[in-house]
Order: sequence, then structure tokens, then C-alpha cells
Amino acid sequence: MAKILIDGGKPLSGTIKVSGAKNAALPIIAGVILSTKPVKLTNVPALNDVITISKVLSSIGIKASRVSNNCYEFDASGQISEEAPYELVKTMRASFFVMGPLLARLKKARVPLPGGCAIGVRPVNIHLKGFEELGAKVSIENGCAVAVADRLVGTKIHLDFPSVGATENLIMAATLAEGETTIENAAQEPEISDLADFLNTLGAKIKGAGSPSIVIEGVKELGGGEYSIMPDRIEAGTFAVLGAIAKGPIRVENCDPNHLLALTAKLREMGATIETGDNYLIASADERLKATDIKTLPYPGFPTDMQAQLMTAMCVANGTSSVTETIFENRFMHVSELSRMGANINIHERTAVIHGVENLNGAPVEATDLRAGAAMVLAGLVANGHTEISQIYHIDRGYEDLVGRISKLGANITRIEEYK
Repeated sequence: MAKILIDGGKPLSGTIKVSGAKNAALPIIAGVILSTKPVKLTNVPALNDVITISKVLSSIGIKASRVSNNCYEFDASGQISEEAPYELVKTMRASFFVMGPLLARLKKARVPLPGGCAIGVRPVNIHLKGFEELGAKVSIENGCAVAVADRLVGTKIHLDFPSVGATENLIMAATLAEGETTIENAAQEPEISDLADFLNTLGAKIKGAGSPSIVIEGVKELGGGEYSIMPDRIEAGTFAVLGAIAKGPIRVENCDPNHLLALTAKLREMGATIETGDNYLIASADERLKATDIKTLPYPGFPTDMQAQLMTAMCVANGTSSVTETIFENRFMHVSELSRMGANINIHERTAVIHGVENLNGAPVEATDLRAGAAMVLAGLVANGHTEISQIYHIDRGYEDLVGRISKLGANITRIEEYK
């Protein structure tokens, strides 16, 4: 097993570059299933989740080649299977993205119910209901979601909740359906726009992605092409918080500040200085941050994927802050770990109340999920003394070479691959 070791409390500054977006890359790679021509993807993050979804595609008959660290080539022109393997899908929730494109291309799909971070129930019923509205017969058999259709026909779909995954899966299913499909109350995250742009590059006809109403005009087939994955806004946001709590300035390059408005508004409210350009931001703070309150909401509201990281900043801010989590019911697992480092946090149902302390202190902690792991790294960097973070395979799922990049900012941070 691996650990991250940090000797914290040191001001950090410098430049850090954002990788390609994990949450955009995974559905886009699944979308390759829709094409019968070669597809090349660039700016792909070098993450375990990307390797897993590529293995899923390989297992169903698609040629997947890693050309370089951040470039993949795919060829789905051959015969492919409608059944994704349990041993891969169980490890990563995003594997369920293959169901929509499999159903669209083969008119049948059998995909095990997904796994992933244990941050909440996150049911797939919204996905399945949408498939049914497109004309598929859906059932649950032996732990697998099964969908079969003679044909898929465009229709109007209203989502009960603006689920990102369901919006993306239904876009892919509707891409090869007959006629026009409209998805109302669609999720508006930038990663959805990236998926639509990718599919349109291959010949799809999708309009309105990034808005609550998306219109997909079905086409008979998709061709090939080359596409570059968007920068990871959650990674960029993590580094922006780091700049605010570690004094900075930290320049975050290869990002779109327009994707981070909810976060940067809160950082400014806390007293941080945030400068932005077309593809960068600079975060710093001359004095101790001030308390604030956040409530997680679907985009463009405050992202649930950033609440753990900002909570770390609240732990050392002056005053009392609060975090209300409305998206996932079990996303405060990092609270107990932050408390081990001296944080003063109380949970009342789905709200955490954080009484800021002057300093956190290093301690042995765990990464309980992906974003909690990032929060532990931030906490270790700002804390006095030595911090050891275990269970870092969660961090590896979403951050490419996090230790290597942060060390260039002047941090005393190392990774050991094996320990007793």
C-alpha cells in the first residue's frame, strides 16, 4: 500500500498546471462505443479510472491503445459485446456510462450495477427510466441492469433530478435514436458540454448542452475524429484553495475560471485574492481567511466535489463557517479525519458547523474518498508537523501525479509506495 507523507506549515508559491478532466474523460471514452471509425483523444488525464474505463472498452471488443501518457486511440469498428464485465464495473461507478452507447449501437446492453466512492446511494434509476422512455425494456437481473429495444425513438424526457450521469448516458443513447429527443431539467455541468462537443465532432447533432434543455437529433452513425478533453475544474479549484490557505501566490494554468465562479466568489468572500485570465487563475492570501457558509447545489451552484477542500480552509479560518450538503447524504466522512488534526467541527444532519482554529496539527489520517483525500492533502500542507495519509488509491482516481506537482510549489511532500 502507498502513503503520502507531508511536513506542513510552509508557505507555498509557484505555478501548477491542471490536467484533463476526469469527469469529462470517462463519459467521452464510453462515447467511443457509438463510433465505427478510429477516435483519438488528447489531454486525457493519467488516472487509474481512465485505465479502468479503457479496460472496460477492451473487454467488450474495442481496440484501446495508450499512445502516450495523455493520449489514447480507440477503434470500435469491429464486433462488440453488449455485456460489460462485473469485475471492472464494480470498482468504478463511471463504468455505467457504457450502458447508453451500448444500447444505442446494439439495441441491447447488460451492465452490472456500479461501484465507486462510498459517498451516497446515487441510484441509477434516473438513467433506466430515461432508457425506457426511449423505447427500451429495462430490468434488473442478477445484479445487472439489462436494457433491450427493437429500436430507440426520440421523445421528451424530464429528469426528476438534474443528474450529471443520467444526462450524459441519455445524450449518448439518444444520439443514434430515430427522431428528436429533448432532455428537460438536464444537468448543466461543463463536462456535459464537453461530451456533446466530442459527439458533435464525430457527427452527432446535439444542441443546448450546458443548459437545462438539451435537444438531440438522432443520426444513423458516427464517424471518427480527434478531440481534446477539457481541463479539470475540480483539480483547478483544489489548487485555488491551496493558494488561499498556503499564502501563495499559486498560479493555476490550463483552466477555465468561468467554471469556478461559485468557488472563487467564496474564496474572495473569505479574504483571498483571486486574479483570473482566459486560461489561468492566481490565488493568494496575505492574512488569515475569514469564515463563510456554503450550500452544495447542482452546477452552476457550489460543487459538491469542492466542499471537502473548502472545509479544510474553513477549519483554519477566523470565525464559524457552515457547509450544507444537498447532493450526497454521506459526504462528511472527512470530518472525523480533519478532527484528528485538531479541527473543531460539529455535524447536524446534513450541515457541518466549523469553528475555525488557528492551526491544524499533523496526524495519521485516511483518504476516505477521492475529494476527502484531496482535503487531507490540503490539511497536511497547512498543518504544523508531520501528516501521513493512507488509502491514497482514492486520490489516484482523480489527481494525476498530485505529489510531484505540489512538491514543485515548495512543499515538503513525498509518496512511498510500500510500507509495513
